[in-house]
Amino acid sequence: MIFKQKKIGVISLGCDKNRVDTEKMLAILGAENITNDIETAEIIVINSCAFLENARKEAIETVFDCNEYRRDGKLEKLVLTGCLPQEFISELFEELTEVDVFLGINDYELLPEAIELAYNGERVNFVGKKEKVEKIERVVTTPLHYAYLKIADGCNNFCTYCLIPKIRGRYRSEKIQTLLSEAENLGDVEELILVAQDVTRYGVDLYGKPEITRLIQELSKLDNIKSIRLLYCYPDMITDELIDEITKNEKVIKYVDMPLQHADDTVLKRMNRKGTASEYLALIEKLRAKIPNIAIRSTFIAGFPGETEEQFFNLVDFLKSARLTNAGFFAYSKEEGTPSYNFDGQIDEEIKVKRVETLYAVQKHISRLYLKSFIGKTIEVLADGIDYEKQAFYGRSYLSAPEIDGVVYFNSDGDINQGERYLVKITKADAYDLYGGVVDEFTE
Repeated sequence: MIFKQKKIGVISLGCDKNRVDTEKMLAILGAENITNDIETAEIIVINSCAFLENARKEAIETVFDCNEYRRDGKLEKLVLTGCLPQEFISELFEELTEVDVFLGINDYELLPEAIELAYNGERVNFVGKKEKVEKIERVVTTPLHYAYLKIADGCNNFCTYCLIPKIRGRYRSEKIQTLLSEAENLGDVEELILVAQDVTRYGVDLYGKPEITRLIQELSKLDNIKSIRLLYCYPDMITDELIDEITKNEKVIKYVDMPLQHADDTVLKRMNRKGTASEYLALIEKLRAKIPNIAIRSTFIAGFPGETEEQFFNLVDFLKSARLTNAGFFAYSKEEGTPSYNFDGQIDEEIKVKRVETLYAVQKHISRLYLKSFIGKTIEVLADGIDYEKQAFYGRSYLSAPEIDGVVYFNSDGDINQGERYLVKITKADAYDLYGGVVDEFTE
């Protein structure tokens, strides 16, 4: 096939769930064909995100930037895959003539055929040709000591601000055995990070009830998986059974990413979010009572249509009461195709930005006080790499997921190997990161 004779560059945009899709795409294309030097690629594949307007703009700009490589004669074919063509192919195929091949979120296995057709002179639209990706082999693009496992796709929550159900469809779990095979194929993994739009809902569509606890138990039996981290646990689905599993299972990292999105009951209702501020606080206290020192992370949206000053400060007060380990904040994005697009009370961009800044300032103070409590303590750190600017190694404790939380910067008199665990005594803290030195190497 023609594409096997070409250098292929791949660009993955968006979230960690998209990254897993890209890794399966790389396995389909063949690792031997992939180049890290995008400027020398003869074929460029862009796996896009379309969740927010900014993500769509980034994808289009990436197409234009890559198309410039045609000028020196190296780039021959440009492929756009993922969420953007999945939702907007009717507009893109006619207007985005820079792209030779379009595929949607389930069509990656058609890449070889599509590229072949493109080299025969066709512009190819294969969006929606397949119902799911069957591939479980992946070319891992994270550092080899950690990897993501996407356990489901789509979403049934239908939050009024979100395009995901429209783009990705209804919630669809992967079978447990399929996920076990995929996890085994990853090789030795110090940290396996479970992701989905809602990991706590795993299995409802396949097994008639949530089976996230059973999945964790089965994954824990794999010798190559050393630890498991949970992202995107919806509060209404965090059951006592799941809490008990996190508590008792030594392989499960004592960390929960729980997207709450707001903490005013009226705003939550308009968002179509389940639960109330008091229920959220009760759940947080239950988690802390059952799992001492658990790290709890969340995300929130400021400036949702109709959000009053009082409702915004209810969110501020919630943050002060919840004392979360870490949190991310985003200004509401008005997305056409969502119910909230037509809501009354749309808020000025400048006000939204100021509210986000206020939330970050509040959380920064909370996080700083929390991290200072680790000074003088010794914690286990998984080494991720070297920060040459800071002249220090860096890694993550149980407090931190990759790329979204802070890190631990540390020094050592001995050698440090990426992917190994070390005991680090903390000597300093700021609002995001910890600092210290190795006191003893972890041996297993």
